[in-house]
Amino acid sequence: MKPEPATAPHPAAILAIILASYFMILLDNSVIFTALPSLQEDLQLSTGELSWVQNAYTLVFGGLLLLGARAGDLLGRRRVFVFGLAVFSIASLLIGLAPEGWWAIAGRAVQGIGAAIVAPASLSLLTASFPEGRERTRAVVLYGATAGIGASLGLVIGGALAHWISWRAGFFVNVPIGAAMIVLAPRFLPETGRSRGRFDVFGALSATLGVGALVFGIINTADAGWASPVTLTAVSAGVVLLAVFVLIERRAAQPIMPLRLFASRRRTGAYIARLLYLGAMIAFFFTTQFMQEVLGFDPLQAGIGFLPMTAVNFAIAMSIPRLVGRMPGSVPLLAGIPLTLAGMFWLSRVGIDSSYLTGVALPMILIGAGQGLAFAPLTSFGIVGAPPADAGAASGLVNTFHQIGTCLGLGIAVAAAATVPTTGSAVAHLAAAVSAALTAGSVLLLLALTVAAALILPADLAARRTRAPRMAVPVPEAQPAR
Repeated sequence: MKPEPATAPHPAAILAIILASYFMILLDNSVIFTALPSLQEDLQLSTGELSWVQNAYTLVFGGLLLLGARAGDLLGRRRVFVFGLAVFSIASLLIGLAPEGWWAIAGRAVQGIGAAIVAPASLSLLTASFPEGRERTRAVVLYGATAGIGASLGLVIGGALAHWISWRAGFFVNVPIGAAMIVLAPRFLPETGRSRGRFDVFGALSATLGVGALVFGIINTADAGWASPVTLTAVSAGVVLLAVFVLIERRAAQPIMPLRLFASRRRTGAYIARLLYLGAMIAFFFTTQFMQEVLGFDPLQAGIGFLPMTAVNFAIAMSIPRLVGRMPGSVPLLAGIPLTLAGMFWLSRVGIDSSYLTGVALPMILIGAGQGLAFAPLTSFGIVGAPPADAGAASGLVNTFHQIGTCLGLGIAVAAAATVPTTGSAVAHLAAAVSAALTAGSVLLLLALTVAAALILPADLAARRTRAPRMAVPVPEAQPAR
């Protein structure tokens, strides 16, 4: 067994750099939502082109995550982390300067490349920087909480910047943040060194193309539906390529995704539950439309409209590190998902006569509390017990299921919204479509709760009976910092 990493000389600085970088890439998953109307008007985009401003980022981010994780294992995680930040920051600058729609879409794709490198490297660096025990548990919990806070706060920031300055400001803000992280990372972050061995070329190609085709097919449902030949071809190709990928990984000497990671019921349950949970959260794409088109909010008001969820999410997430030492990690997870489900179902009852307070704000408080409880355990259980050599792959899978869940949820929500008949006024139709999409999100949350109860809870309780006390959310050993 490899020795534990020594306590980091600057733990606060290391944690700040990792969390700020992860927050930045997750912010760009949602910062665009409340700014979409302004962007569409400025660049004169069609509805299909507008959707690709978001989809290009998600497609490349999800498709390249496993490849980015493996690159960190082979080349050194700090090295690829800094490179990914540089790619992301430069792309953000180019998007902010975009004179036409194609430029913005291409820039979003390049942003996705940077994000696919930064996300898995950041989690691996975190586990390499903190020794197993209370310090690492707290760091991983904060990392998981950042996922929920970044996604929800992006809606607020995007609306505020679009209203006060321009939609472009949401991307320009990444440039100084990214530059600061690039300067600070080599000074404070430990380098994990390079792993010896060959690069799993065929595994990398089949995984990247398979995930990319699957994500593309799901995204295409927003415009063409699930019965479209393009959708069916892409999804089928993705499934076939991923099946080939599994066969390759079974025989590869140094696989890009060790299948032994799925031997743990807690890790497998966390991946599936994360996919379903994030699939439900993308329904907020429709909530922004409801606030702006039905309630008559401007982008700033719509952004502020998400503050009840964001504030409660942040408050609960900050209390999680104190809770995990006193109870099994599955307890906050199994409390958080039902709270989110209750809030989502309540929110799905919105209609043309709904008020902001009772129709949106109050259910958002429940959703924010649920997010604050659920995101950190979903992250912790996704890497629990992974061997040091597999830390990068486990981190990549956490973020891969995160992105695929977002795409799958968007496709399902759009399909649900499309079932609403086009009768009555446009505003009434939109309100009904939003209700249908949020109802679909409620179903995904119910499935996530079932997975967590069936796979994560029994395995977590069994693990607690066989290990030392006060280790509520175990995390993997990591290679010593060099």
